[in-house]
Amino acid sequence: MAQWCQLQMLDSKYLEQVDQLYDDSFPMDIRQYLSKWIESIDWDAVVFQDSLAIVRFHDLLAQLDDQHSRFALENNFLLQHNIRKIKRNLQDRFQDDPVHMAMIISRNLKEEQKILANAKSTEQEGEGMVSAMVVEKQKLDNKVKEMKDRVQFVDQNIKNLEDLQDEYDFKINTLKNRENEMNGMTPKELEREKLDIGRMGFDLKAKRQDVVLQLTDLLNVTQALVNDLISEELPEWKQRQQIACIGGPPNACVDQLQNWFTAVAESLQQVRQHLKKLQELEQKFTYDSDPFTQKKTLLENRALELLKNLLSNSLVVERQPCMPTHPQRPLVLKTGVQFTVKLRFLVKLQEFNYQLKVKALFDKDVTEKKGFRKFNILGTNTKVMNMEESNGSLAAEFRHLQLKEQKVAGNRTNEGPLIVTEELHSLSFESELQLNQSGLDIKLEAISLPVVVISNVCQLPSGWASILWYNMLTTEPKNLKFFLSPPAAKWSQLSEVLSWQFSSVTKRGLNQEQLNMLADKLLGAKAQRNPEGLIPWTKFCKQSANEKSFPFWLWIEGILDLIKRHLLSLWNDGSIMGFISKEREKALLSDKCPGTFLLRFSESSREGAITFTWIEHDVHAGVPLRGAVHEERAGRRLSARHHPHLQGDGRRKHPREPAPLPLPQHPQRQGLREVLPQTSPSQNFQTSEPMEVEDTEKSGYMKTELISVSEVHPSRLHDNMMPMSPDDYKVLKHYVRDIEADAVNLKKEKDQNI
Repeated sequence: MAQWCQLQMLDSKYLEQVDQLYDDSFPMDIRQYLSKWIESIDWDAVVFQDSLAIVRFHDLLAQLDDQHSRFALENNFLLQHNIRKIKRNLQDRFQDDPVHMAMIISRNLKEEQKILANAKSTEQEGEGMVSAMVVEKQKLDNKVKEMKDRVQFVDQNIKNLEDLQDEYDFKINTLKNRENEMNGMTPKELEREKLDIGRMGFDLKAKRQDVVLQLTDLLNVTQALVNDLISEELPEWKQRQQIACIGGPPNACVDQLQNWFTAVAESLQQVRQHLKKLQELEQKFTYDSDPFTQKKTLLENRALELLKNLLSNSLVVERQPCMPTHPQRPLVLKTGVQFTVKLRFLVKLQEFNYQLKVKALFDKDVTEKKGFRKFNILGTNTKVMNMEESNGSLAAEFRHLQLKEQKVAGNRTNEGPLIVTEELHSLSFESELQLNQSGLDIKLEAISLPVVVISNVCQLPSGWASILWYNMLTTEPKNLKFFLSPPAAKWSQLSEVLSWQFSSVTKRGLNQEQLNMLADKLLGAKAQRNPEGLIPWTKFCKQSANEKSFPFWLWIEGILDLIKRHLLSLWNDGSIMGFISKEREKALLSDKCPGTFLLRFSESSREGAITFTWIEHDVHAGVPLRGAVHEERAGRRLSARHHPHLQGDGRRKHPREPAPLPLPQHPQRQGLREVLPQTSPSQNFQTSEPMEVEDTEKSGYMKTELISVSEVHPSRLHDNMMPMSPDDYKVLKHYVRDIEADAVNLKKEKDQNI
């Protein structure tokens, strides 16, 4: 099947990725109409042959003419218009540079192949995971179905028993009346009647025994289900919720959990109704060693205890505490800022509607409070659970809670054993279910995952690091002293969580090569990226990384903020390699032609910085590899500088420079046109309006703009780069000579002014 046809069969999330590949520079219409022809050409070969690129460009125009003729035969005026417009745009854009068009097509075809491969691998992995989950879900569904079938079977048997007992009672009373009235029955007939009634009584006792055994078996099955739900399914759901809170796969199984809890509760309620029916039958008829008399109380107590056990574990925190201003950073709460939290009662029965009043409490079970901050919870901290506000589930959502620190005497920072962002606090919820007619009086309690309370938003990154570490390494919600002695994390655990931090806020996580670079930073190259390698908490979040003045996590946090604010589209489409060492950068670029460049994250900036490195000239000419480092401080510099200027302006502009000289270029590679990963920069760095320049008549100086330039010694590069042309060398000498002259003139002017 053709590649384009395969792509159109993918899910919408993959089609969105395909959509990002095409814009006005090369419309998707061309890919659609000429898909067969486009896929028949070796565009990689076309990219490196200018003459062949010219031929293919004109071939494409001819293909468009043919398509226009087809639309003309169909009298489709609109599509004819679109094709003519597309052809004009292609001629305007690529007539003088057909190689550029070939690069775009080559890049797009490769990206399409990656999307197809990713979709296929995800589908295979998903099928394996889904199949395992489906098997487990089906097992529990089958157990629930078996329980329901048993309930119906017992219900029918009790009805049959009631009918048999009524008939037996009628015949006994009839026989007594006949004996008293002496209505002419012969002794033989009377004896036969007594024998029939005796056999019926025997059957009645046997059926009573069977019903008791069936109820016992039903409670055994139900108890096994209750144990499965409370000891396995509920903890697994809570663990999935923990993972979802720190950026992992979303946890959307609470409805299924509710269905199971509700089904078991309904069955137990029916069993209790059955036992009440047995009590009525016992009052009408009983005998020595009656199984109803012997087992009824035991069965009632057992059914009630199972129901209480189920209900007491049914109150859960469906959505963990979170500030609406930071939806992707739950469990970090700022004093004075409202947060939300949602609870659900997993047993959805109409008789429980509006019967549960929930109260929120803060640090209720904290026994060791010396040195730890104390807080009051403000806002409406009581809610009544109902089915009307939550799509039919029995839930309550607290929307306007906030925390206020209690002012205490003394300097808390000197008393507390932990820093603010390592203090863990508890948010708990209490309720009581009282149904006198059902004999239910149950204390209910739910507790959120531990939260970190901050007083300033600048503490959010460190607070989030604590939440990541805790939820990655433990499932105990009451372990509030976790950071008194935090355990180390395996690299296999931490690498997955780090990737989630990117995939949860962008469309792309970290690939293996990027993770390898991070492993080297944390474990060292000698560790050889051992999955079992241990990273202590202090090395992750407290100690400076690689002799820098900031910890590893704050470096990652700065990069995440940089991506979200300024580089989201570039990161999503894979244009930023990002986490790559300088040595790996050199190896990747060493055998590439001039104009090839890559983007990686600076290792020396806490706030997040992007480094732009490209191949400029041949090492044989003595000109080194140049890398323009474009640093971003809190978004100011990157916001002021458009992406196109990263592409062909990698030099320092002098304030007195009359006009910018272009960088030396190879005749066959005008400007920076190839990017690692292999994509076209024209797609990612669209041409924008030039930056404004101050009026020189008013200020006397041109606007200053600094771009740091780093140089790598030629000895660090391989010897297989494309040679520099003579014209390039002349331009370079002229450019350097002008800079030196400007420097001399400036020095003279400075001396004269002094």
